[in-house]
Amino acid sequence: MVKVTVVAVGKIKEGYLRDALAEYAKRLSRFCDFRIVELPERAALCEEGAEILRCAKGYKIALAIEGKQRSSEEFAAIVKKLCDEGKEITFVIGSSCGLDEGVKRASDELLSFSRMTFPHQMMRVILAEQIYRAFMINSGAAYHK
Repeated sequence: MVKVTVVAVGKIKEGYLRDALAEYAKRLSRFCDFRIVELPERAALCEEGAEILRCAKGYKIALAIEGKQRSSEEFAAIVKKLCDEGKEITFVIGSSCGLDEGVKRASDELLSFSRMTFPHQMMRVILAEQIYRAFMINSGAAYHK
């Protein structure tokens, strides 16, 4: 079973966001070994970046506003290709101060969900839902419609 990890800086404080993440983790458990690694915020982005890179394994997709925007179907195709190749997938979400340039350079892909800025804690839920949607698309389920 493929490993899918979200490495994120900071802790989720709101219970409703933790509950939503737990629900998507449960749903994803039938498709992948899904986990979230929360890292502490640091005084400098380079310190956060070093910690992120220690935790990021396999194919690294960093969420960044300057990244490529994709449709859910395009995203699902990438997930399918990586799963078919047996690659571990790590998604990276930086802190509210941004993401270290070294992490961006070390990533295999930069992905943008929008040119808008989202709360970093909420972005984890949005990302988890899109990962779940990708697996549902790839399984031919009607969830996506």
